[in-house]
Amino acid sequence: MQDIETKQDLEILLSKFYSKLLSDETINYIFTEIAKIDLESHLPKIIDFWNLSLFGKGDYSNNVMKIHLDLNAEEKLDDKHFKTWLNHFYITVDSNFSGKNAEIIKTNALSIATVMQIKLHKNA
Repeated sequence: MQDIETKQDLEILLSKFYSKLLSDETINYIFTEIAKIDLESHLPKIIDFWNLSLFGKGDYSNNVMKIHLDLNAEEKLDDKHFKTWLNHFYITVDSNFSGKNAEIIKTNALSIATVMQIKLHKNA
């Protein structure tokens, strides 16, 4: 398996990841019923976020924390949601990529999820 090396690799990864999330009844409603994301317009933004996070490239400028604070105001995001999200993320990475960047993106995902959980609990 190859490592995550390009934005196109992120497109593959995140497309497969969201397919898993949206197929999981324990979490998909947050995306479909609460956030009401349009995956076609949402996915490029998420790809840009991870492109900036992993490669330091791109122009992602949304406030990720504010987006999730607003979402949390509508539907409490709890530890099980984050655990499910991380589990799908790790499985998707490990099923498709192997290498330094694959490990870095998983570590970044854990860091982001941890910080979000702390901030969401503080604001609860």
